[in-house]
Amino acid sequence: MLVSRFAFIVLVVASFALMLIGKADTMLVERVRTFMSDAVTPVASLLSQPASTVSAVMDNLRELTAIREENSRLRDENARLLRWQTAARLLEAENDSLKGLLNFVPGPRASFVTARVVADTGGAFAHSLLVTAGSRELVEKGQAAVSGEGLVGRVIEAGHRSSRVLLLTDINSRIPVSVGNARARAILAGDNTERPRLLYLRSQVRVQPGDRVTTSGDAGAFPPGLPVGIVTSVDDGDVRVEPYFQRDKLEYLRIVDYGLMGVLTDIDPGASRPATSGELR
Repeated sequence: MLVSRFAFIVLVVASFALMLIGKADTMLVERVRTFMSDAVTPVASLLSQPASTVSAVMDNLRELTAIREENSRLRDENARLLRWQTAARLLEAENDSLKGLLNFVPGPRASFVTARVVADTGGAFAHSLLVTAGSRELVEKGQAAVSGEGLVGRVIEAGHRSSRVLLLTDINSRIPVSVGNARARAILAGDNTERPRLLYLRSQVRVQPGDRVTTSGDAGAFPPGLPVGIVTSVDDGDVRVEPYFQRDKLEYLRIVDYGLMGVLTDIDPGASRPATSGELR
């Protein structure tokens, strides 16, 4: 008890002494502090190594667990892709066989040019885009404009260096389409909204949300099978379709000449045209 009291007094006196020495000789205190830091640093580094090692081991274990899970997911995905590949090969062989039985004659290859969208000239009353390809790139009125997702619209004006593309959502757009697995015929009519309507569907045809909409090839406007969109709502005969493209995210379009002139009336069908810069396969 007596020792603890004297120890407390000694600590207080030592503290005051250190404070006085620090005021009187700052260089001495700085040298002592530096010496103590140099002496303590190796000990602190040695003591921190086990904690760092344990932390690194835990990080490696977590990373190995994540890699194992990702590896398992990739194996499952690879197995699914292999099954799809097998199915695709079987369908390709069956398709080739059926074509042979029908004496199928393939149509001409489509030519295309790629153009950048430079302006959205539409608004509340018109939906159209301006692209950097014109007659010098052999772009003509009536050609299809497609994106990576599917059909976007068709060329309605072709200048020398630029062209105007009428979108599927424009009120002046009318596209022959087929709906669902039954391939029910209809007309996709734009109405200046983001979801155009399906017109002239037969009453006995059952259409439901989720049905895919593609071009039907009727009237020679577009080749059959081009992706257009998905049915989103069916309300008392009002069938709405959401196109695959998003108007505000279109940066590049492919202007494709399928050799069809069903939407034109002022072009000689026998007129010959040179090939463009690319070909669709």
